[in-house]
Amino acid sequence: MTTIYSVMYPTQQPTGTSSGGNAAAPSKITGPPSLPAVAPSATDTKSWYEAMAKAWGQALNQQAQVITQLSDQVSNAGQDQPSQVTQLTAESMRFSFLATNASTATTSVGEALQTLGRKQ
Repeated sequence: MTTIYSVMYPTQQPTGTSSGGNAAAPSKITGPPSLPAVAPSATDTKSWYEAMAKAWGQALNQQAQVITQLSDQVSNAGQDQPSQVTQLTAESMRFSFLATNASTATTSVGEALQTLGRKQ
């Protein structure tokens, strides 16, 4: 699963997670992503706010790619079983969750920076 943490810190693992696989975990989409999960570098960004926004964008791009792959499997490969459709729905809802949180985070931080700028 792609998280904002994994995009911002691709070589670190969040506390409380295991690196081992789980035999009962659902199968993952295979295939290389077209966009690498690399955090924006200092040369790519002018501020940490821009880096945060780019990281959110990368997370959204990766989730959109997962949805596109599942959609292709359902529509073109004839894998239109209820389990595949349910997985596609779940991934679409995950994208919606990410998009809402990306918008909220960037808006809240932007407004806070604007307020801070007015007070100085």
